[in-house]
Amino acid sequence: MSRSDEPAACVAGADLQTFMQRALARCEVDEASRNAVARALVTASRMGTDSHGLRLLPHYVRAVQGGRINPRPAMRFTRRLPGTGYLDADDGFGHLAGYTAIEHAIAMAEEIGIGAVAVGHSSHFGAAGCYALEAAQRGYIGLSTCNADALVSLHHGQGPFHGTNPIAFAAPVPDQPPYLLDMATSSIPWNRVKQYAAIERELPPDVVVDRQGNLTTDASQAVSLLPLGGADFGFKGAGLAGMAEVLSATLTGMIHGFRMLPMSGDDMSTPRGVGHFFLVMCPDAFVERGVFDRGMLAYLKDLRAQPALEGREVLAPGDREWRCQARRDAEGIPLDSANVVAYAELAEELAIPALT
Repeated sequence: MSRSDEPAACVAGADLQTFMQRALARCEVDEASRNAVARALVTASRMGTDSHGLRLLPHYVRAVQGGRINPRPAMRFTRRLPGTGYLDADDGFGHLAGYTAIEHAIAMAEEIGIGAVAVGHSSHFGAAGCYALEAAQRGYIGLSTCNADALVSLHHGQGPFHGTNPIAFAAPVPDQPPYLLDMATSSIPWNRVKQYAAIERELPPDVVVDRQGNLTTDASQAVSLLPLGGADFGFKGAGLAGMAEVLSATLTGMIHGFRMLPMSGDDMSTPRGVGHFFLVMCPDAFVERGVFDRGMLAYLKDLRAQPALEGREVLAPGDREWRCQARRDAEGIPLDSANVVAYAELAEELAIPALT
């Protein structure tokens, strides 16, 4: 059974951000953390990624209230070599860790051409693209990865092993929005499964399996995601998930996703020990900036000019997101019926003005 895809309400991005900051302030979250969380969630929802945007606020409130997330972390950065560093996030919000780490990586890239930061003792950081995008918007190439609790089957595996382990890559484009790839290494993100289950919407085929390991389109029956590539070619997604695991867990000294506490489990008091990895490169460190800029413009022009299938359109990574952002900036960010209820309940619980 499915419900209408029509939104139950639409809100301005600025109003949504204010609501998020008020909610987190009531949970005694420090200003830097609540600003980072609201910034990342609204950025994701403006681009259409609601599964990693506005839908997550009630979960974060529960996690910080329970003690899983440190509301006032004392994050510590150590620069180990000229182009590398480690950020101990002190079990704080992953969004603050992400924006902090990317700032350090950009500073190193500005100085020596490249900067990489491994992050440990962190938590869920929302959409990986937020941090790669921050680098690209400032003229750098950015890469971000993260590990997560086991939700994705290995290729030909019976049960979940990897997390959705996202990989995001962004590059600057002169006089255009950045090139932005932001993808889970599963067929779809788990948060989208939860979102679809909440509104009783059917999933696409070949993306999840039920408790018996059978393919299903019923989001409420899903217990494991398939890796990118599905049942036949999932070795590709499983391999990419492993790459993200090595960068985000092994390189940061954190536990691997298979042994991590589930994000949506009953334990909201124990920190999960999530790891992230960020890489920033200055194009000028490799070729003259004009050479890079001309190459990006020529590549995207050729890509977008390719013939499309009937009724379809060839898009570059990020094109869909920028179109969605322009539309939502003009019309408001839509909330489905489940989110309308969740935000109303949150406003009442925290005694803050309702989102209107």
